[in-house]
Amino acid sequence: MPDERTYPQRPYLAVSAAIIRDGKVLVVRRARQPALGIFTLPGGGVETGETLMQAATREVREETSMDIEPVALAGHREAIVRDAQGRVERHFVILCFAARWLSGEPVLNEELDDARWLDPAALSGLRTTEGLAEIVAAAIERLARPA
Repeated sequence: MPDERTYPQRPYLAVSAAIIRDGKVLVVRRARQPALGIFTLPGGGVETGETLMQAATREVREETSMDIEPVALAGHREAIVRDAQGRVERHFVILCFAARWLSGEPVLNEELDDARWLDPAALSGLRTTEGLAEIVAAAIERLARPA
């Protein structure tokens, strides 16, 4: 479904969270385009007036019904999708946070058709967003640092 994020005039800012619990990371599989069938981290767009950490917390709650504590930036990714004519169809700058799980279990919705707590090594066997394993490794390292 086309929206203002399709063929944008500017990049859109988004956040995601590498949620770590007992050494495992939560990955979710997208249930609709543009990332249909791809495992990734929960997240979404930043709304006007909210901080990046507030956005990460809200997006995770909206997508999974879970509560988290974003701790530190783990890295960023740029998602630029071009159409057959080479025009930019979608452009997102995604800031990925290392986060601790606080409560709840993932609840699937119209955006997600699977959610799994996985050992980070298991990511290599899945169809994932580009750079997911590296972001998860960076998040685990950030969470291991003393405060």
